Amino acid sequence: MTEEEPESPFRSRGPLTTEEALAILSSSEIEILGRMPYSSNGTFLVDLTVDDDVPAQAIYKPEAGEQPLWDFPGSLYRREVGAFHLSQQLGWGSVPPTAEVEGPLGIGSLQLFIPTVFEEHYFTMLEDESFHPVFKEICAFDFVANNTDRKSGHVLLGEDGELWAIDNGLSFHQEFKLRTVIWDFAGDDLPESITESLTTFLDDGICDELAALLNPFERDAVLTRARSLLHAGVFPTDPTGRRYPWPMV
Repeated sequence: MTEEEPESPFRSRGPLTTEEALAILSSSEIEILGRMPYSSNGTFLVDLTVDDDVPAQAIYKPEAGEQPLWDFPGSLYRREVGAFHLSQQLGWGSVPPTAEVEGPLGIGSLQLFIPTVFEEHYFTMLEDESFHPVFKEICAFDFVANNTDRKSGHVLLGEDGELWAIDNGLSFHQEFKLRTVIWDFAGDDLPESITESLTTFLDDGICDELAALLNPFERDAVLTRARSLLHAGVFPTDPTGRRYPWPMV
């Protein structure tokens, strides 16, 4: 007699546009299914219910579940939301739709759950050059956002073949704290598409949605990093060899 495997809590779903996803995130009832493994802060898989239907699932990160950090301001959930707005404004869309909500455990971020090929992550996909254009966008995004925790496992391959950058709460510090596994393009010229996106971003300035989530020093630092990357014209290098998160996966 064989023991049956437990039923997976993850649901399949049809494709959603960003607008549809944001509408669901902002209007649904939130039912906590359980805590996600390997997360130091409270991170929960939830069902999103609209009119007795569950059109999507999400990752809920309540402020109440955040562990205090000596070197980083609190309210990390706001930085998760900010990362989505920055990715959208840059035109890269690599961060799943994310909204600020009042959930079952209080205020926090709610990010659309992406059905994922769980075996894949940045390191396993690196040799496939078809992914490199998006990897380069995530690399540039992390520099501008000052992501201090871009692990390989934070780059997901969706079941739809799209790449997604998740777990962006440790971003936007006013001091330069970049830590990432994406150093494979160091010193390479920025693609024209990225320079055009950075130019438009600097011409337009930070969007209101992101500006409302950052303090004045953080806003200035975002623009300074974007400007320095554009002027350098190449992907950043790490002469110290120490700007890696741990664990790296």
